[in-house]
Amino acid sequence: MDKEVDPAVLAVINEKRLLGDKRTPVEIIARMGVFDARQQAAESAWLATGDNIIATVWAEFVSPGEGGRWFCLESLDTLRRLGDGGGERSEVQIRRAKDRLGLLKRAFDRDQGLRVVLQTNRVAIADVETDKAAKVSVRVPDDQEWHVAAWDADEKMAVLVRGERGWQPGEAEIDAARARGSVPAKRRDDPGAQASQDDVQAAAKAYLTKHFSGYGYRTEDVSAQRLGHDIQVSDKKGNTLLKVAVKGTVPGRTGFRLTAEERAAVAKGDPWRLAVVAEATSPAATHKLYKSTEINNASGLEPLLD
Repeated sequence: MDKEVDPAVLAVINEKRLLGDKRTPVEIIARMGVFDARQQAAESAWLATGDNIIATVWAEFVSPGEGGRWFCLESLDTLRRLGDGGGERSEVQIRRAKDRLGLLKRAFDRDQGLRVVLQTNRVAIADVETDKAAKVSVRVPDDQEWHVAAWDADEKMAVLVRGERGWQPGEAEIDAARARGSVPAKRRDDPGAQASQDDVQAAAKAYLTKHFSGYGYRTEDVSAQRLGHDIQVSDKKGNTLLKVAVKGTVPGRTGFRLTAEERAAVAKGDPWRLAVVAEATSPAATHKLYKSTEINNASGLEPLLD
């Protein structure tokens, strides 16, 4: 919403809107070279003609830094939504987030500039991914080029900067920008920060055991048998319901790979599942289950090693 946009940013948007041609959000990205713009209108980044990368930037997340330079923070966590406490995204939202980050990472790796479309939202920005009324209020193309100035996999955050290269926001500016909600607030006392991976994995399995037990199911830890899954879930009669490969993650350590045994189990399909337990050592732990046909949607899954 306009009241959440920094006045300096809003002034530029209003000037561009008033002086520019009257075009719909779809017409704007079509004019910028997005093929089949109407069908791709719901995306948040596009590979356009001329190998140009176009990305939307919610103006509510833009912060003026030193010398008036604009920047915004980009979350690298595809599993959790913006705002509203970082709830779980839907599969469609995960796919869109991965596609967007894929293009931004491509721009970063190639030191390629971005063409940015500045947008404001019709509802509070914290509700951008949950409110059905959260549609584009204003969309204007920015005349200045942006670029991905930093990509921090440990912090799960990238920094997008408007204007010439060579400048990045300082730590105090980044901490202040986190309050806008595009990335989670920095946790200085995260219980998982010093935990070993074995501890994280044990916490993830304990969390899932409690979860399934709450539904009256029996769980057995079979990870030592290297069967391609860690937990076997059965009903009261002993019938196997699920074979669950468990991956525990904590902030700063969200990547994981499948073992050879797990990869073999994927090919067999049901009743195999991948369970990703986020913030496994925290009381706020959450999980998401993926079928063998859905694992490419799993946030944190790293490429397989040959």
